Amino acid sequence: MHISDPTDLTLLQRIAARDSSALADLYDRHSRLLFGLILRIVRDRAEAEEILQEAFVRMWTRAETYDTVLGGPLPWMVRVARNLAIDRLRAQRVRAAISTQAPDGRTADAIASDIQGPEAVVVDTQRSQALTDALAVLPAEQRQLIAAAFFEGYTHSELARRFGLPVGTVKTRIRSGMIAMRQRLEHAV
Repeated sequence: MHISDPTDLTLLQRIAARDSSALADLYDRHSRLLFGLILRIVRDRAEAEEILQEAFVRMWTRAETYDTVLGGPLPWMVRVARNLAIDRLRAQRVRAAISTQAPDGRTADAIASDIQGPEAVVVDTQRSQALTDALAVLPAEQRQLIAAAFFEGYTHSELARRFGLPVGTVKTRIRSGMIAMRQRLEHAV
């Protein structure tokens, strides 16, 4: 059972029906979270902005493929954004490998072989899904703080101001949530 926000589900249904205002609403709700995630992967602000736009275009064109049985809307959106960011990194590595030879004398083929194979991608996807599932079952007050800290890059003091909580409460909720996630992930393995 995946916990999902009914608003996101409604927005995805409207997007599948080609309601562009629903896409704008979805963007307003989740662009900051997705941008933070993408930026952590590609480490380049301009690149992250491009990938974010590409992610929402992909959500627009593939909204009808979203399946509630496979998870909530937010984990699906996170997977779309994450996969695009990783694909962009891989493409950059391949282009760099083709255009130059490595300082250690390796050829483009040797460098390209360092890129993850299909088995590793499957394992990463399974790990990502397990992490998403573990996050989804946390109480909202823990989930929101963890997501904001790890995906959006907020510090404890910034989270305290944003959510109107004492810093100690923020730290306790994040720690409790992380312990609960660790326990759930240990049982999933």
